[in-house]
This record gives sequence, C-alpha cells and structure tokens, in this order.
Amino acid sequence: MNVETSIHAPRGRERTCKGWEQEAALRMLMNNLDPAVAERPQDLVVYGGNGKAARDWESFEKIVRTLRRLENDETLIVQSGKPVAVFKTHPRAPRVLIANSNLVGKWADWEHFRELERRGLMVYGQMTAGSWIYIGSQGIVQGTFETFAELANQYFGGSLSGRVVLTAGLGGMGGAQPLAVTMNGGIALCVDVDPARLERRLQTRYLDMIASSRLDALTIIESVRARKEPVSIGYVGNAAEELPAILARGLKVDVVTDQTSAHDPLDGYIPVGLSLAQAADLRAVDPAEYERRAIASIAQHVQAMLAFQERGAVVFDYGNNIREQARRGGVRNAFDFPGFVPAFIRPLFCRGKGPFRWVALSGDPQDIARIDDELLALFPDDARLRRWIEMARARIAFQGLPARICWLGYGERARFGLRINELVASGEVSAPVAIGRDHLDAGSVASPYRETEAMKDGSDAVADWPLLNALLNTAAGASWIAIHHGGGVGIGYSQHAGMVVVADGSALAREKLETVLTTDPGIGVVRHADAGYDQAIATADERGIDWRL
Repeated sequence: MNVETSIHAPRGRERTCKGWEQEAALRMLMNNLDPAVAERPQDLVVYGGNGKAARDWESFEKIVRTLRRLENDETLIVQSGKPVAVFKTHPRAPRVLIANSNLVGKWADWEHFRELERRGLMVYGQMTAGSWIYIGSQGIVQGTFETFAELANQYFGGSLSGRVVLTAGLGGMGGAQPLAVTMNGGIALCVDVDPARLERRLQTRYLDMIASSRLDALTIIESVRARKEPVSIGYVGNAAEELPAILARGLKVDVVTDQTSAHDPLDGYIPVGLSLAQAADLRAVDPAEYERRAIASIAQHVQAMLAFQERGAVVFDYGNNIREQARRGGVRNAFDFPGFVPAFIRPLFCRGKGPFRWVALSGDPQDIARIDDELLALFPDDARLRRWIEMARARIAFQGLPARICWLGYGERARFGLRINELVASGEVSAPVAIGRDHLDAGSVASPYRETEAMKDGSDAVADWPLLNALLNTAAGASWIAIHHGGGVGIGYSQHAGMVVVADGSALAREKLETVLTTDPGIGVVRHADAGYDQAIATADERGIDWRL
C-alpha cells in the first residue's frame, strides 16, 4: 500500500462487492482510514493512542480483496486486524467476525501485548477502530453531551451557563468535549500538547478558538464568564503542567475532567518537559524510561484534579483510566473522584439506552437530513433528543461518510432501524445505511474502572456479559461483530463487543434489524436487572423481556 495515497470510502449506489453487507464493511473500513476521520491514517491508527483498523497494510489490502469476493453466504474471519479465513455459513449469518487484542487473563498486560504486537501477531483495536464503525468525533459527541447534561442537572440546575469546565485531550474521543460543553451552555477550557489536534477541532467547529497562551486563555475565560457566553477555548500545553498552574492562578473552575490517552502511558501520554519530537525519540530509544516519566506526569496531573475537587469543583474520570495510572505513580487517593458512568450514565444503561449511530453509505448528507426528520417524527415527545438533533445539524461537521448518532433505548432502536430500512426500500434514502454503536453500551462491556465501575452486586469485573452480547448478536444476524479487549482504559482493564447491521431495504435486512436491534440493547437491560438495579428490572418487566427464569 502506498501510504501517501489517501483512502476514501466509495460513495453512491454502485457496489464493488457482491452484497451490501460486504460493501458496508468495506466502506466503513476505508472510512475509518479517511484523513478526515483518522488520527494517523498513514499508520492505520484511527484514534485512541494506537487504535488501528487493520494490523498492517498487507492485511488491509487482503481484507479489501476478500470482502470484494465474499459471497452472501460466507463469513470472513479477522484475527487482530489480519484476515485469516473465509467459511461458508448462511445468508442470516454475519459477513465478518472480528476479534482484536484479546489476551488470556494472566498475560493481559501492556508488556505482553507490545511484545506480540512487535512480532506482528496482534493489533490494538481500541473500540470502534478495529471494528470499523468509527465516525470521527461526532461518534462520542452525544454521549459527552448527555454526560454534561446529567452533570448540569445534578449540580447546576440543568444548565452549565456561566460554568467553566477544565479538561485536556482533544484527540478522536476528547475532541467532542468542547462542543458538548457549549451545547449545554458552558465554557470549556481545553489543553492539548499537540497543536495539530487543536487546529483540527477548530476546523471541524468543535472548538471555538485557540488562545496563544495560558494567560491569554484565562483572560478570555474571565471575560466570557461574566457574560455567561457559551464558548470553548483551547491552547497548547501539557496537562500535567497546566492544571497545577491554573490551580495556582486561582481561577474558579466548576468542573474538571480529562480525556488524554492516559490509558496508554507509552504511546498515548506525553511526559512533562518533552516536546512531541523529543517524546517520540525517547519512546523509541528507552520505552521503560518514557513510561516511568509518563506515569510520574499522570500522577502530577491527578493530584491537581484532586486539588480542584478540594476547592469545590465537580471532578470525574472520563473513562481513560487516569486514576489507576496515577495510583501506580503513588497517588493513593486517586480514586477519590468517581468515574463518569456511575456518576452520570448508569440510569440510561438500565433502560437499554446507549450510543446508536448510523452512516449514509451513499455519501450524501441529504440522506442523513431525511433520517433526522424521521427520527424527530418517530419520537416527538423526547425534548432532549430534539435539542440534540437541532444542535447537531447546526454545529457538527461530518467527517468522512455522513453520519449521525443519538442515544436510543430498548424498543426505540428496533423501531427506528426498521423505519430506516423502509426509507431505503422506498428510495427516500438513496443508498443503504450502516447502523451500529460504540462498544460503550449497556450490555457490551466489562470495564471495572469505567462502564462497570461500582456495580450494585459487585460484578464489575465479570467479563461474561460482553461475550454473551457478541454471541447473541451473531445468533440474531448482525452484519459484522467484533470482540475486543483493552479499549478505552488499556490492556488488562476491559472486555467489550461491537456490532453493525445494514439496512439495505430488503426483507432479509428487516428480519435482521428487528432481531439485532432488540437483542443488543435487551442484553444490556438484563445485565443491569441481574445486578439488581430497580430501573432495569422495571424496564425488563414492562417491555416483556423473558428474563425471570
């Protein structure tokens, strides 16, 4: 593969594969590596430090070739980003089954993973990077919007107006933060060590302005706070230096969180005192020293977060395992602030509600506009959904293939998916639509420092549920399914699964959509009902889920 050649997914109604499920997988794989989408497409890195779409360029080319010859009753097997076999199955079966980064428990650590990666035997799939359903920062925007909306409801009377949110990390995931804060009426102060990331968020309208320095940023903050103007300001700096400096300046900060790639101290976090180039050099020549410095910097970073908490700020871990890394660095009270799921998201999971996304394989933004209209018509009483869609239309720039995300619950996903299929069948939407989700969902992840932190029954580390989710989605007929390890919080700390189902307007697609979009959130409701959550129990009983066995 000539890495100087940019990859872009095909558009339009003409297929290069033998069926739309294969075509969707091909287009979404390529879309993950579109320069408008991926963080480092030349390295196959999509987002999240080192989350890759394929193991290497040879594997990418083989996947593309195989998808183009794959029959409608065959299934491609992908092992850690490398295609290994095609088996004859049946039309209701998935067209692709993927497993990325999975290690046996005793060996599930970064050291062993990196040795396997060095030998070309494994790839880090993150969550939606290796499962081919990443859609750029929009993919996390609504979840971030929902998180800050719930925070505002709990602490600030329903709005972040006049409130300052301090955070760091504007990569593929963290880049959603400034927009989500301003959508909730707040003021975002964002730090990133990489000026290119700041520029990218500015270009995509997720970030409103880039300040020339810390002093410049703080001056702007005080001005807009006085006017209660929702605005996001970013500037270049290392969070481990900048948070203590902002603390020392005495700026009144209302909320503090973080989305640096702290989950990966070697490839994701830049130690204090190093430029990007110096960091790359040290990482190459002395990875052990690099990681030691990164952990020390993370400890400094978290100590500042704890100090902000002592001053009255609402502080939370936004799912990057920064507390555990700080604990490794000697911060004994690193877990004194909570993770975002138990603090703000779990009640949504109890209703089977999570990040539902769809992608217009046509490449036509009008298809997304038509589906937006239908979504609002289907759920006219959901005020937060309407607010989200209206803001998304006005503020969110598409990256790669046009896409949309919203959080829908059990019953709502199936209803909406079937309606999308009808729109494709009638021609109101010009080409098939890929429907998927983040791995962060009600029943598809085990992550004791993130999605399953502080479960009511103590089942935080039980990894059966995401495996059952993947098996169930396979039985239900999803178009492709992925089982991953280590996404979000790093190797050794999570197990999770993803799925995509394609609405091509056919009767077979209707059958698949109805089953997959019922079972997928359904197992999430059951997972939380089984753990003893009253809201999940009520949802399961009210919706007629057969779980009282």
